[in-house]
Amino acid sequence: MSGHWTEARVPDLHGKTAVVTGASTGLGFETARTLAGHGAAVILACRDMTRAENAAGRIRQAAPGAQVRTVPLDLASLASASQAAEWLRDECPRLDLLINNAGGIRPRHGHTQDGFEETLGVNHLGPFAFTGQVLDLLLAVPGSRIVTVSSVGHRRGVVNFDDLNPERGYQYRRAYFQSKLANLMFTYELQRRLAAAGAATIAVAAHPGNARTEFGRDMSALVRVTMSPKLRAMTSWLMQSPQAGALPIVRAATDPQVRGGEYYGPDGWNEWTGHPVRVESIPASHQAGTQRRLWDISEQLTGVKYPLAGNNAPL
Repeated sequence: MSGHWTEARVPDLHGKTAVVTGASTGLGFETARTLAGHGAAVILACRDMTRAENAAGRIRQAAPGAQVRTVPLDLASLASASQAAEWLRDECPRLDLLINNAGGIRPRHGHTQDGFEETLGVNHLGPFAFTGQVLDLLLAVPGSRIVTVSSVGHRRGVVNFDDLNPERGYQYRRAYFQSKLANLMFTYELQRRLAAAGAATIAVAAHPGNARTEFGRDMSALVRVTMSPKLRAMTSWLMQSPQAGALPIVRAATDPQVRGGEYYGPDGWNEWTGHPVRVESIPASHQAGTQRRLWDISEQLTGVKYPLAGNNAPL
């Protein structure tokens, strides 16, 4: 099939189960809606249960008969990640897709419940811990996938091991870009470990370009105005709808041609807008030694060890 990859090209997903984190709004909601609309049983893993249930109702309304459930998940809490993982093990006979979508940017310095800097904790350490605790469910399903959402902003990221939990001279953009680079390093190292273990599960990354979501709600007035749907006629080259922004994530999750370790994003200028295609991340994201160091530190900080043989396979 030629032409652009669109929502119409999502395959039949009946019989598959997907977990989407941060699915009550924006990219997560659109991803969950699309997966449910093509037959998947979808679990919305969200911090705010009122908003999650509202989102589940909207998905059922858009796709009558859709199987949608919710589970509390606050990635700023390792205990919450463990509880959500335990619920999934009890409630899900199988897990085909994990979409690590939840995250954000925090202009003010803060800490998670476990004392991590909030941006790193919610965007990287929380997903790292949650993924590790549900990985056994995914490993049991051939063809299962883990999709982690990064950002075009990873290009400006540097993993600063001397101040990984940013405390000195906190700059929110630097913290955010570091976390999004960490998302890619996590994906690539996870894929290496999955392959070394001979697993039939793959790890893939995606980014939405610039999408008009609630992502910028804590940002400056200028950013909020730029992201407003009211200005879409003027900013269509810069911003796209959440539906379009979700398509690289959906493609990474469902396209049969996707392979482990790939990265998907928009095909437009600077990857800000456009149709979902395979894209490339910066060379620094592929530094195997840095990937492994970040992985080891993430295990130490979260206390989560991944159930994979071959973890110490040579680089």
